[in-house]
Amino acid sequence: MSEQAIRARGLAKGVGVGARRRTVLSGVDIDASEGELLVIAGRSGSGKTTLMSILGGLDPDHDGEVAILGQRLDLLSAAARRGFIRESIGWVFQASGLLPDMTAEENVALALYMTGLYGREAIRRSRQALEWVDLAARANHRAHELSGGEQQRVALARAIVKEPLLLLTDEPTSQLDTETARSVMSLIRDVADSGTTVVVATHDETAADRADRLIHIEDGRIVD
Repeated sequence: MSEQAIRARGLAKGVGVGARRRTVLSGVDIDASEGELLVIAGRSGSGKTTLMSILGGLDPDHDGEVAILGQRLDLLSAAARRGFIRESIGWVFQASGLLPDMTAEENVALALYMTGLYGREAIRRSRQALEWVDLAARANHRAHELSGGEQQRVALARAIVKEPLLLLTDEPTSQLDTETARSVMSLIRDVADSGTTVVVATHDETAADRADRLIHIEDGRIVD
């Protein structure tokens, strides 16, 4: 039986001051198993990006508790939380976030440098990750020379090169054409099949075709 990779209880967050305070999340409970591909679907403003930020440890200012493979993120110090994120969580955002004047290989290797891995092993793993997303031939091209779909695949390679326990992807296909989006989602499915827990937040419900489970969020609440 798969172990529980994510366990979140009572997640709540509001923004604003005084009477103008707005609820972004309200009493959200969420679980995911190791190797599961979970899709969180919702319109813009539904709270899914805030939820992802909390699950990934990027937003510690919330109510409720979050455990990733048994590690309570909400109880960690800021430094310990940053270290856990760096070592154990991979991110792919709507925008690829690549450094435009660095090559694809350099962008991927940067994720390893941040964990303290340098030299030949970092290069080997970066090339292996690019080969996995079928971009080995573009390894020495600068990011600004790549198409949008290629940039997003490099971003995926950068996220998985450190072999994270959890991969969080926020609108990874929203800026891609249909065929390229399907290709990226197929790669994300492969990541989950390799044993990594994957959570995809999206307003594009065609992503659910690759999911093990689909949940909907509206107005900061899980509704389905």
